[in-house]
Amino acid sequence: MNGHEQSGGSGLLGTKGVFAQLVDAFCQLPGVGPKTAQRYAFYLVKQSPEVGRRLAEAIDTVRERLGFCPHCHNLAELSPSGAICAICQQPKRDRSRIMVVEEPNVIQIIEKTGEYKGLYHVLQGAISPLDGVNPSQIKAVELLDRVKQGGIEEVILATNPTMEGEATALYLAEQLKHVGVKVSRIACGVPVGVDLEFTDEATMIRALQGRQAV
Repeated sequence: MNGHEQSGGSGLLGTKGVFAQLVDAFCQLPGVGPKTAQRYAFYLVKQSPEVGRRLAEAIDTVRERLGFCPHCHNLAELSPSGAICAICQQPKRDRSRIMVVEEPNVIQIIEKTGEYKGLYHVLQGAISPLDGVNPSQIKAVELLDRVKQGGIEEVILATNPTMEGEATALYLAEQLKHVGVKVSRIACGVPVGVDLEFTDEATMIRALQGRQAV
């Protein structure tokens, strides 16, 4: 690699080249830094054109056919009847309980345990003052509105055991005190500092069984 490319010129790895644009696109993904993004880009370039086409088509399809459930804000496939998620559509779910999670991917982990039969509420984030994320930027108001509509007996706070997750849980618990429902927090079977999406099923079951009132 010559000095021009290292300094970010218009060569293969320069800031103005199409390869650099691809690297930058991968950098937009959470947890992907420049080096990892560059590896992804090199891998994609080395594959057949069909691989790239399938990836592009999958992304387009997701953007066109996926939305968020108006009830719980989980991912849902769009249909003529709307975008109600599969869980909210299940008539046998316990509609007196709502489990609050930060992101949709956590729901998949909890569902695998078979331990929880209630509904969910996806905040789509967590309160983080350092990142400029306040309660109005997550689905906190929507949660309070759901509970105020009646029929909810318990709200289970299953935000991540991180500083942001704990701050979010404390905020929601304080807000829900004025609504008159039981508020619980998943137990410490989940290690502090570990995102729920990386938690094994046995740990998640213990956490659900050992949840405590806030």
